[in-house]
Amino acid sequence: MQRGAGLVPIRVYPDWWKTRMVAPVSADIPRALPRGILMHMTRPLVLVTGGAGFLGAQLCRFLLAQGFAVRSLDIAAPEAGHPSIEYIRGDIRDAVVVAKAMRDVGYVVHAASAAVHQTHDAIYSTGVMGTWNVLQAAARNLASRVVFISSSAVYGAQEHRLMHETDELHGCGPYAESKIEAEYLCQGARLGGLCVSILRCADIIGPGRSGIFEPLFNLARRAHHFPILGSGRHPCQVLDVEDVCDAIYLCLVMRAGLVNDTFNLASRDFATERESFQAVLDSAGHGKRVISLPDVPATALLALLEFLGLGSLCPWRRHPVGADSCLSVRHIDSKLDFRPRYSARAALVRQYTGLAAQYPRQLQQAPLVTFGPPRSYSTDTRVSQ
Repeated sequence: MQRGAGLVPIRVYPDWWKTRMVAPVSADIPRALPRGILMHMTRPLVLVTGGAGFLGAQLCRFLLAQGFAVRSLDIAAPEAGHPSIEYIRGDIRDAVVVAKAMRDVGYVVHAASAAVHQTHDAIYSTGVMGTWNVLQAAARNLASRVVFISSSAVYGAQEHRLMHETDELHGCGPYAESKIEAEYLCQGARLGGLCVSILRCADIIGPGRSGIFEPLFNLARRAHHFPILGSGRHPCQVLDVEDVCDAIYLCLVMRAGLVNDTFNLASRDFATERESFQAVLDSAGHGKRVISLPDVPATALLALLEFLGLGSLCPWRRHPVGADSCLSVRHIDSKLDFRPRYSARAALVRQYTGLAAQYPRQLQQAPLVTFGPPRSYSTDTRVSQ
């Protein structure tokens, strides 16, 4: 299949409605406007794929609070639904289901993806074919724009320290490879006239999700030291889910000429793994420390355990992205004036604090993030509302 082939081109309409999130009611409204703009004039409709996942669930409520009408599409049911959000159970690999969910939609956030521990076929079909279905349906429905949630894993192992959006992509493993293929499809959709923002996110954390840091949080809660591979001098550039939602919101409401691009998304203020993990142990209040383990033998042992089926450590966790590599966020900072609220250490401590309150109940139901007041943005780049 040729990348980008067969995408439905999007017609170009007068610029006045492109520069506004909500178009005013007027007799001069073009008849060919997207239905998502016409039918939701006061509350533009946004479709969030993967709306039952960690990011998707937080994002649906965040966008609802920002004045959007929200529709969620996910193969799983939400853990805690909201009466004002429309939930659709369905698989993005089913083009008919995606087309039905796309009806009347003006904006799309494509956050659905397979988990890294799933089979290669499941990861590829969800990440690549699912993305193809979403882009095709968005183009046919004349959606204003699409935000695709990619991953920093697309860079793979690089020799240099700072990763820029223009660097070559060398993804390691099926998950990263599927994200790279999906990005190629997004670039092809841009050629067809669709406005597509690609966000290459670092690890997303926040209250209600332990994820890859679950061992750290468990040891901190139980008053144990925390072992790490090597000296722990690798950068820890994790990103709080609130900051991800803020960045997505900017991609939805700012001018298409600014957001029709690819951006790294990670913490701007970050420290080393040792310093970040120590901040979590300090917040636990037991006086425990981070302990270094010899890198080479420990990594070999983890690889052996994974081979024997006794462990599940992703390839890009065993083989770090360069010696001290991190993501450059200068592009999104300069172009969208975006700066995360939380440092990496603050995000980790916030995540641990939120989970610590749930441990007595064995994390039966993780809390949803309560978002603060909307951020203020510079008025010269933000779309008028």
